[in-house]
Amino acid sequence: MNVPLILTDFLDRAVRLYGEKTAVIDHDEGRRLTYNELDGRVNRLSHGLRSLGVQKGDRVAYLAPNTLEMLEGFYGIYQTGAVMVPLNIRLKPEDYLFILNHSESKVLFADQDLLHLIEPVKDQFETVERIIVHYHDGETEETSYDDWLAQFPEEPFNRAEVEEDDVASLLYTSGTTGNPKGVMLTHRNNYLHAMSLMHHLRVYDTDTYLHVLPMFHVNGWGAPFYYTANGATHVCLRKARPETIYDAINSHGVTSVHMAPTVLNSLLQYYDSEKPQTGTADLRIVIAGSAPPPAFIRRVEDELGWEFIQVYGMTESSPLSLTSSSRSTEAHLPAEQRTRLKAKAGYPMVGNDVRVVNDFGEEVPHDGKSIGEVVVRSHGVMKGYWKNEEATAEALRNGWLHTGDMGTIDEFGHIDITDRKKDIIISGGENISSIEVEGALYEHPDIVEAAVIAVPHEKWGETPHAYVVLREGTGLSEQDVIDFSRSKLAHFKAVTGVTFVDELPKTASGKIQKVHLRNDYWESHKGVAASGRFVN
Repeated sequence: MNVPLILTDFLDRAVRLYGEKTAVIDHDEGRRLTYNELDGRVNRLSHGLRSLGVQKGDRVAYLAPNTLEMLEGFYGIYQTGAVMVPLNIRLKPEDYLFILNHSESKVLFADQDLLHLIEPVKDQFETVERIIVHYHDGETEETSYDDWLAQFPEEPFNRAEVEEDDVASLLYTSGTTGNPKGVMLTHRNNYLHAMSLMHHLRVYDTDTYLHVLPMFHVNGWGAPFYYTANGATHVCLRKARPETIYDAINSHGVTSVHMAPTVLNSLLQYYDSEKPQTGTADLRIVIAGSAPPPAFIRRVEDELGWEFIQVYGMTESSPLSLTSSSRSTEAHLPAEQRTRLKAKAGYPMVGNDVRVVNDFGEEVPHDGKSIGEVVVRSHGVMKGYWKNEEATAEALRNGWLHTGDMGTIDEFGHIDITDRKKDIIISGGENISSIEVEGALYEHPDIVEAAVIAVPHEKWGETPHAYVVLREGTGLSEQDVIDFSRSKLAHFKAVTGVTFVDELPKTASGKIQKVHLRNDYWESHKGVAASGRFVN
């Protein structure tokens, strides 16, 4: 028997087994919905979309923070066979214009607080036929979501016939140069990714998941799927500030949160100053991004009492393919070594084949030193880029997704990301990982955030330059930071210059945008000879 893997299965299961259990808590509005009530709203949404002429394969876009309305959008859209196009809430109007026109989106749902981002360009939309506004303030001319939704019945929706290889999500990557690319993820991609994640993250019906990671960011790493499938409770949070995160954790007995390292860093800083309660004893914090130093992990686990899980992935692989959670085969290792392993990107999750290869496609030695490109083969790897065959062919070669990330693999099978290809610093012929240098800087108690880029050097070609955010009330000098990095690293890896800033530029998911730092450096150093290999 061959049963198609369709994402609507997950909500169906939750309704059958957990109908009267709390499905969603709206932390900001104080609303609580059972799975039966959530299902009713999803059916209303599907009926409403059909009334607008939305058919199988049509694209429906969402510009929204982590709200109930965003969560129910996934399932309401999938019942019609349409494609969800989540939009990053930190883009510029011209970016939305490109994405909405390129995706040929038919309907746009937008949060009232974000409506100003599309107002300047909405007259240039080529395919959007209707804009519907969540939390309508009564003043905009666009349609109110609540009023519109109330017109339609809660009765079961006659679903479109969907195949597992049909596209479910069209996700636009935030490119550093040129226009963003639309990643096509199918129902099968997202479904099998969810099955793997619910195993590795130990998702159960006793879980309460706090949506800190944006749902627009690769479908919130698929959290709307695997937490729903298990009848867990979703807590929606519109703005992820440290004080509101702690409040939600303590108010709702949260057991799991996913976030970027920068968000976790802000929680540590808030803890230092305010000493809030830290929630349940079994709270799991799942992090993806630059690998943190071991000292960072020790603070999370020893001071806050949270379990730290590092993961790795990219939009093109649904996204997660590696995890660092401890294995029984590593239990005999010294505690310090186990912590160092947890700081790495990790080992492959079920259903993923992840390797580190040289320029000839051959695996590098498992010595933790030899560097190669990380490549992935899995059920989660994308169908391709929407209307971009050239980019698809470049990313998917010889049956593998080429990530562009450089890394090593150790004797235990743990992969460590050393850098993006373009972020490797080549100084005097030696490769330097900006991530390694950043990790050393984070060891200083007065450094809150650090990002390292390559800058030109007359003798060495390139050297590391650090952008640093200091803890409030401290006063490190540039030389202090340089000396500290030299005490922690081989001298050729140490920073040769420092720029102090109030904050680092980040994406909506918390990822540091080094392209802006490079642009800032060149703007402030006009006339400095370029090395020729600098790219944005």
